[in-house]
Amino acid sequence: MTKSIPQSARVVIIGGGVIGCSVAYHLTKLGWTDVVLLERKKLTSGTTWHAAGLIAQLRSTMAATRLSKYSADLYAKLEAETGVSTGLAQYGSVSVALTEARQEELLRNASMARAFGVEVEELSPKEVKEKYEHINLDGVHGGVWLPGDGQGDPANIALALAKGARQNGAKIIEGARVTGIDVDHRTARGVRWEADGEEGVITTDHVVNCGGMWAHEVGQMAGVNVPLHACEHFYIVTENIAGLKHMPVLRVPDECAYYKEDAGKILLGAFEPKAKPWAMDGIPKDFEFDELPPDFDHFEPILEQAIERVPMLAEAGIHTFFNGPESFTPDDAYHLGPSPEVPNLWVAAGFNSIGIQSAGGAGMALAQWMQDGEMPFDLVDVDIARNQTFQRNRRYLKERATESLGLLYQDHWPFRQKETARGIRRSPFHAQLGELGAVFGEFAGWERANWFAWPGEPREYQYSWGPQNWFANAAHEHTRIREGCGFYDMSSFGKIKIDGVHAEAFLNRVCGGDMAVPPGKIVYTQMLNSRGGVEADVTVTRLSEFSYLMVTPAATLVKDMAWLRRHEDPEDAIFITDITAGEAVLAVMGPKARDVLQAISPADFSNEAFPFGTAKDIDIGLGLARAHRVSYVGELGWEVYIPSDMAAHVMETLIEAETEARPVGLHTMDNCRIERAFRHMGHDITPEDHVVEAGLGFAVKTKKNGDFIGRDAVLRKREEGLQRRMLQFKLSDPAAMLYHNEPIVRDGKIVGHIASGAYGHTLGGAIGLGYVPCVGESIDDSLSSTYEIEVAGRRIGAEASFKPMYDPKGERLKM
Repeated sequence: MTKSIPQSARVVIIGGGVIGCSVAYHLTKLGWTDVVLLERKKLTSGTTWHAAGLIAQLRSTMAATRLSKYSADLYAKLEAETGVSTGLAQYGSVSVALTEARQEELLRNASMARAFGVEVEELSPKEVKEKYEHINLDGVHGGVWLPGDGQGDPANIALALAKGARQNGAKIIEGARVTGIDVDHRTARGVRWEADGEEGVITTDHVVNCGGMWAHEVGQMAGVNVPLHACEHFYIVTENIAGLKHMPVLRVPDECAYYKEDAGKILLGAFEPKAKPWAMDGIPKDFEFDELPPDFDHFEPILEQAIERVPMLAEAGIHTFFNGPESFTPDDAYHLGPSPEVPNLWVAAGFNSIGIQSAGGAGMALAQWMQDGEMPFDLVDVDIARNQTFQRNRRYLKERATESLGLLYQDHWPFRQKETARGIRRSPFHAQLGELGAVFGEFAGWERANWFAWPGEPREYQYSWGPQNWFANAAHEHTRIREGCGFYDMSSFGKIKIDGVHAEAFLNRVCGGDMAVPPGKIVYTQMLNSRGGVEADVTVTRLSEFSYLMVTPAATLVKDMAWLRRHEDPEDAIFITDITAGEAVLAVMGPKARDVLQAISPADFSNEAFPFGTAKDIDIGLGLARAHRVSYVGELGWEVYIPSDMAAHVMETLIEAETEARPVGLHTMDNCRIERAFRHMGHDITPEDHVVEAGLGFAVKTKKNGDFIGRDAVLRKREEGLQRRMLQFKLSDPAAMLYHNEPIVRDGKIVGHIASGAYGHTLGGAIGLGYVPCVGESIDDSLSSTYEIEVAGRRIGAEASFKPMYDPKGERLKM
């Protein structure tokens, strides 16, 4: 067999599960004939062979839904193309709610489905029974019916994709274990293999890590972070049940269970609240089509509830009790795209028990990404570059995996905080904010003060779909920002230093804004892709002739660093450095911010001496800092950048000064920014959203010296006109809440969805931002319609505006 392993290939795919086979299939469909797939044992022998094979169309984002729908369509056509049956059967699915909160979630999901173009129907308990006759309706509040959902044969789907890939020229080699990846200058050069007692290396232009639960280990071969961990996953299969056939999938998330009819049997699977991580010391070398030891005690509570919910299970014998490993990621989203560390090493792994329904779409998306060199559409939620470096820690992965599996079926509350593997990253202000009453949430590993509890109040989240227990606290903090002065911790935001004689030219090439500004000037800008989509939304401050500071959201730091390095020319005399941990940042915001800062610093904060959009070094207390006059909340304010070793002193100085400044949390920052219609990277703006249609064309300087990425796309859009534009919406019902993905209804027709939502305490209602089609329309045309927003199936009237509803001229920023 070793004679059949080539010495070179355009791409080497590692892993022969359904994901690897899909990537090979789609690359060959794009004309990549020099494709090699290496599988350590037999195809499907890791996780694919024992997958439940559920194929659901609705996911939590438009992009993920697009990929799932693509998968179902592909599997329906594969048999005709390859002769291998995929077993696709679209009998639909029923999800039921046993609590009012879950019913609200299902109704919101149904609204989201309509916004995403997925056929959906809300069900009464009686209608649930009509769809799934074997259910016991005790405690059922209602449900949702998705007729396009279905199931398939996992192994055959993978084998059909593999055959299709072979037919188009791919080499698929079983029994070849990858032992190493050669990396030179951040580029993968070769893949080392062992087979039949022999060893070799394949030189290659691209490597794709589709290693499944081995993907973490494979990534480490090249110094690439792929955070995931295997967990035990349980299901039982009954004996044959007479007359049982063609049943929809039933999901009862409040009981952690799903039910799938398969050839006259019932497969009962579970996502239990506390999972069992597996293989903490590594996966056994000879693992192939293996099962794990049964643990009936662990599964028994699920089974007891299931027998009550579907009584016929009590009469059916158990044919199989199965326990097999699957990989889960820290945030329950899979990993896709080029690795930040080694850009030509791609990843498609960590599918959190939805690998079958995702494989077709994920393979298509990754192949197109590899072909174009850019994300084909909005894949930010699954981009491998969202992960933080520390997440490769094995203890962290084990602890978080105990929670992440169970969260798949837990209530998906807004603002829900992870409970495991906490306290890893803390700003220098952490202890002091805790003394002031901070309630912390976790974001990108950072403990961040989200809101402040009053004395004697529990410091905890009490979740609901309506106003949560901190709603009044946030309203009070909001007033502080709008009428007085509030300060909040921004230390978690990413800080990237770009130094060197070519720094200006480099940044002008990768940013839409003009970086030829004097030292001390702050430029708000975006990094664009070739289509004009927004890859990053940042501020760039020129510190000196050859030094700049780029500030970016905490979650996108790794991605933005990778983007900069990917576009760095070997001739560029620059250095790109992450200095996030080196500086703490205290945002001091509100109409009285000038007075507060003047009380603790001798610097001149007047408009004349310190205009908006500038930065200066200042004395503060007994230390030093750099103050940036910018604002993400729509008020007068400064972001004060303090060396980390002086941060605690500056906070003490501020508190001891007894000014009107009070601490506020990051929920309040978000509530304030949405009133001012400031965009949120990852929700309102993504690589799929054109910068001009996002209303950010003002930040793009097409007349600056030199070309830049996305310039042609911006000029073309300005000439051709907009396909859609972003509007701001305010609900007429002040009690209703917006989060994201609620349908936008224009003159009775769904035309889009809310990209981001929050409560506007000053404006007196929930505020959302979202795109609406506008081909051939003026702004007045877009605003002349009647708008509603659908919230949990109820359509609520909404005021629409193109300009920010709060301070539309931006006068308060420059007070």
